[in-house]
Amino acid sequence: MKVYLLLGGNIGDTKSLFAQTIKLIQTEVGDVVQKSSLYESEPWGFEHEQNFLNQVVIVETMLEPINLLDTTQQIEKEMGRVRKKSQYSERTIDVDILFYDNLVMESERLTIPHLMLHQRMFTLEPLVELSPNFIHPKKQKTLVELLHECSDKLFVKRLAD
Repeated sequence: MKVYLLLGGNIGDTKSLFAQTIKLIQTEVGDVVQKSSLYESEPWGFEHEQNFLNQVVIVETMLEPINLLDTTQQIEKEMGRVRKKSQYSERTIDVDILFYDNLVMESERLTIPHLMLHQRMFTLEPLVELSPNFIHPKKQKTLVELLHECSDKLFVKRLAD
């Protein structure tokens, strides 16, 4: 299966944390076949003085969705992620499952596609860089169309490679 994962973080040496996280993904999840550029963005859903870095990676995996979730959460923990009561807070690393092929799934623990990806420029920009014509299996629109329709006006900037 081809999965799209979003990395995000704003505490510590984020670039180094991303590189280490991608190595763990390669080992624990599957073959990393594509990586977007890094993007800097304002915190979404809360205020913090430190901006985030974000990056999308495309991975070919044999893991089932819930096993993928468990594995990515274990990787977050290994990389120093501390979950807080508030859903939106600063963090060393966050690994979100955006798409799992064309699967549409809703369970207590996991919703695929990611419930809010179409509302977040920091998610859409790197997705469009990698797969502009990918069709969101629930919205039935390309990622480019979703980007143009997105009302999120927070700062997002692609960083030089």
